[in-house]
Amino acid sequence: MTTRLVLVCHGATSATRRAAFPADEPLEHPAPFPDPPRADVVLCAPHTRCLETAQALNLDPTPDDGLRDCDYGSWRGRTLDDVTMSDPAAVHAWLTEPAAAPHGGESTQDLLARVGTWLDTLPRDHRRIVAITTPAVIKAAVVHAILATPASYWRIDVPPLSRTELSGRPTLWTVRTLAAARPRTR
Repeated sequence: MTTRLVLVCHGATSATRRAAFPADEPLEHPAPFPDPPRADVVLCAPHTRCLETAQALNLDPTPDDGLRDCDYGSWRGRTLDDVTMSDPAAVHAWLTEPAAAPHGGESTQDLLARVGTWLDTLPRDHRRIVAITTPAVIKAAVVHAILATPASYWRIDVPPLSRTELSGRPTLWTVRTLAAARPRTR
């Protein structure tokens, strides 16, 4: 059975605006939200920003730990500029070496493996799954779907409230849509 997986990026937060590594901040201004996508099953990362996005979309999700954000360790809550100023070598390693985790959290390589495993173990009995999650998880899902290299992860931009649609089945995914948020229709 072919599955349609719609990955919805959470709404904007203070970390989004500041270009900071996210902690567990709430949404900044939860409106306007696009129309909710159709779903047989709705899953959600266990973060405040993702749960609030689901609520604003009038969706009732099941929290799924497989959708959790990358663990940014000691960089959590700090801006990229701040970390770059204080430890440029660490940021360089993080951006160029997929196995590097200078912040003490999860490496890009570990994130890609975790999200790939999550994708490849989704139940096959649902036709349309909506998953509200973070930009890092969505980027990792796209990299996995198109069998791209880890370096490709840094070439994908996922804005707040965007939708990324994958189609297929475990171990055989196709990217169908990469779309920015559309305003809610009345």
